[in-house]
Amino acid sequence: MNSLSAPCVVVGGGPAGMMLGYLLARAGVEVLVLEKHGDFLRDFRGDTVHPSTLQVMHELLLLDRFLALPHQRIAELRVRVRDRMIPVADFTHLPIRCRFIAMMPQWDFLNFLAREGERYPSFRLLMSTEATSLIEEEGRVVGVKARGPGGPFEIRASLVVGANGRQSPLTGQSGLTGASFGAPMDVLWFRLSRRTDDPMDAMGTFAAGQILVSLNRGDYWQCAYVIPKGTLDDLRRRGLPDFGVIGVPTTVPLIAIVDDDDSMRGAISGLMRAVGFAAASFSSAEDFLNSEQVEHAKCLIADVNMPGMSGLDLHRHLVQSGNRIPTILVTAYPNEVVRSRALAAGVLCYFTKPFPEHDMLACINSALNGNCTG
Repeated sequence: MNSLSAPCVVVGGGPAGMMLGYLLARAGVEVLVLEKHGDFLRDFRGDTVHPSTLQVMHELLLLDRFLALPHQRIAELRVRVRDRMIPVADFTHLPIRCRFIAMMPQWDFLNFLAREGERYPSFRLLMSTEATSLIEEEGRVVGVKARGPGGPFEIRASLVVGANGRQSPLTGQSGLTGASFGAPMDVLWFRLSRRTDDPMDAMGTFAAGQILVSLNRGDYWQCAYVIPKGTLDDLRRRGLPDFGVIGVPTTVPLIAIVDDDDSMRGAISGLMRAVGFAAASFSSAEDFLNSEQVEHAKCLIADVNMPGMSGLDLHRHLVQSGNRIPTILVTAYPNEVVRSRALAAGVLCYFTKPFPEHDMLACINSALNGNCTG
């Protein structure tokens, strides 16, 4: 039987195994990572890369290359309970580099780690290679037996790390006892097509005995439907429920906020989300025009006085380009001449900061209903 050797062998090319392999190779430790599949293409496997992980990628000087890969960003998580949208997590206040969750297929994450690992001569990844059993000598684990494209072989190693899942046969062979933290629920994952007028934000919907989480993946929704453990067979017989009945919104209006004042931008965004709207905020008119939200926004709230393009100029630019987004202007420096020009140009409302929330909401609701105010 053929034999290989390395100071360390990592069994399992999932996120834990690949990251460990990369870190060891980066530290100069020779490592073999074994992955039993020929690729990483498994759908809906840990597609969320959390801010803490992104911080680690930043500290490893990998972040810029990593975020160059296609991904979506979630800065806030909200849940709908009956007819009310409630923010439950806001990552924008975290004291770290990336204040968002990156949604990315796990295979892109793992392929990225594989490419980065290959930069080091001490890293070696063996695909289509399954560890079948441990090698023990005198009461010590000294390696693994494996089967690859060329047949069975042995790998001798000073350290064997099992990172291939709870059901791995190596766990039982090792004599180690795992702690079980059973959850009283299962999660069904599926995808739904996404329309251009769908809301932008990720959200959860809670109803009596039912939870549905919807994650924006660009051209589709990645959905997680929570069911009581042990009820899958019964659900297969009955079929999935009508999600409209449990309050899943078909459309949540997107309100765009453009203001160079961070605190005002955050306050307006928070107000919009608190009353059930989706919100997207930008620090300049140019940033808004360069975003995809310019095609989806149902109402625009813009500061009059900003560096670069002003709020009124932004409104005029949108009208001239054929995009008649209902626009509300706000300013800390009221000017009757500017107000008259804005209303004459078709701006719906002109507010002086600070403005009454109920007046702002009344204007937005009027805009969404197709009515003009003054």
